Amino acid sequence: MSTMSTREDVVIIGGGAGGLNAALVLARARRRVLVIDSGKPRNAPAREMHGFLSRDGMPPAELLATGRAEVERYGGRVVRGEVRALTREGDGYGDGYAARLADGTTVRARRVVVATGLRDELPDVPGLRERWARDVLHCPYCHAWEVRDRPFAVFGGLPGSVHQALLVRQWSEDVSLVGGSLSAEDRARLAARGVRIVEGEPVGLAVEDDALRGVRLADGTVVPCAALFVATRPVPNDALLTGLGCERDGNGGRVRVDASGLTSAPGVWAVGNVAEYGAHVVAAAAAGAKAALAVNMDLIEEDVKEYAR
Repeated sequence: MSTMSTREDVVIIGGGAGGLNAALVLARARRRVLVIDSGKPRNAPAREMHGFLSRDGMPPAELLATGRAEVERYGGRVVRGEVRALTREGDGYGDGYAARLADGTTVRARRVVVATGLRDELPDVPGLRERWARDVLHCPYCHAWEVRDRPFAVFGGLPGSVHQALLVRQWSEDVSLVGGSLSAEDRARLAARGVRIVEGEPVGLAVEDDALRGVRLADGTVVPCAALFVATRPVPNDALLTGLGCERDGNGGRVRVDASGLTSAPGVWAVGNVAEYGAHVVAAAAAGAKAALAVNMDLIEEDVKEYAR
């Protein structure tokens, strides 16, 4: 990819469901659109995605390949690359932004949509990462149906562990919350839901024939399970937004966006998991479409003002 000599209308950083759906809508609006994708989607380890009407059970990679082809059908471009820096050019609202890639390329655009997603931070326990999205799981709405009615364990002691244990009980009558300290109220709620509380520190997994058989505790005990749910810590890939000084919610929380995904940086939208940590694929796609409508109208208003001068 060579250095651009002309500006794009919109550069979209991230080629997941949110970024590609924004690109699709904007390309159909006859905008010059460039998607820059690092090729590292959050759900890459998953075999299938679920909860997306008409796409339920589709492998994530297939959805993205289909999306890229649709964007390109309308004249949008999708390239592989990693944006290392995003800077505002000039002082005026319409001056646009420059995105500098790892290979030294600079791309300029009037507007920017950041759809860089997040990464899931797992507890430092051997084996979790290797079995991630196979039988070590996070989202029950995404994966619990496939392991329904089998023994579940939930990794305790993490923010969200109790909530997760209460939730996954919907898919199995055999659920154990393993480890962590609990309040009397939490114990009562878990008991009311029929969740077993297992004391002890989880230190590893028991795996046999490439299948999870249980959670191993520090004392050597193995808690049987066929699926382990872990409330991961979401870490947004928002360095580009941070570099622009985008406002955050609360005490250094997620980047603040309005209903369309617009950040406090003029002309910059953020969609999908980078802005909404719990967004499923279908929600990220919807956010991309919503942002695209706002971006297109914003460009129209700028053109009107320019022509009126």
